[in-house]
Amino acid sequence: MVQTNTVIRPGSDAAVLRIKGTDKALAVTADCNSLYCVLNPYTGAASAVAEAARNLVCTGARPLALTDCLNFGNPERPDIMWQFILAVEGIADACKALQIPVVSGNVSFYNETRGLSIYPTPIIGMVGLLDHVEQAVSQGFKAEGDAILLLGETGEDLGGTEYLRAVHHREQGTPPVLNLEREAALQRVVLQAVEQGLVRSAHDCAEGGLAVALAESCLSATNGPLGAEIVLDRHGLRRDSLLFGESQSRIILSVKPANREKIEVLARQDGVPCSVLGFVRGQRLMISIRDDRGGTALWIDRTCDKLDTMWRGALRAALDTGEGGHA
Repeated sequence: MVQTNTVIRPGSDAAVLRIKGTDKALAVTADCNSLYCVLNPYTGAASAVAEAARNLVCTGARPLALTDCLNFGNPERPDIMWQFILAVEGIADACKALQIPVVSGNVSFYNETRGLSIYPTPIIGMVGLLDHVEQAVSQGFKAEGDAILLLGETGEDLGGTEYLRAVHHREQGTPPVLNLEREAALQRVVLQAVEQGLVRSAHDCAEGGLAVALAESCLSATNGPLGAEIVLDRHGLRRDSLLFGESQSRIILSVKPANREKIEVLARQDGVPCSVLGFVRGQRLMISIRDDRGGTALWIDRTCDKLDTMWRGALRAALDTGEGGHA
């Protein structure tokens, strides 16, 4: 904590710091997915900007500016310089679309060992402003009975995902497509909803996809884990894509049932897809999938306590077993 000024600690989408003597607060975050960047440097770097802004917006903060730390291999190699150029172009285009200036940064080249370069890693650090600190929102669910909504759309986006890497041991494919107009619209809707006091929690879908984001919201609840009962419509998608695909421009909200229609109206006005996933309930995360013929089957059913033990003990478990993979 920064003295007594920390409103939301690291671990949520962004940390929030009170500006002492005012009603305002700053939100700060840092983001980059180096696997996206090695598969497509332009998309990976643009997605890092979009995710950083999305994380700030989830707290209710309006993105103000960013700094970058561009980490690459030997620029004397044409393939590395190609990565660098495309990453810079991706950052620039995302910043223009989201109207976020780059105010500083640095470049670190020659990051390699015995001729093997690191994955291109353009880290984005971003700061945003909340006009009213009491409106700050965190990612954890807040109360039983709250409705859980998804803003944004899930597609067949398994390329470059944690699921593909952790389960199938593959680092390949095309990273999720980023549509910057959709991203900007999503962020506008969430900011309006927070400003109107309609949002109880907000969490972006990133590494691990929808199922992991839902689990994180369950486990981050303020007074201990809260469960959720979720039903996902398949819409012709593969089940693993629906659960673990990393489609961009998605945010999970929990809201009081009375505010659900107000969120839907805001989303509709900006052309942002909005669907009801389920409700905060009990002490289990239960995710069912409804197929295109109307049949429903339960695919994930775990107690929050078990998920919490796995989540918080993942690093220790990996170190104890000597595994270098991702938990």
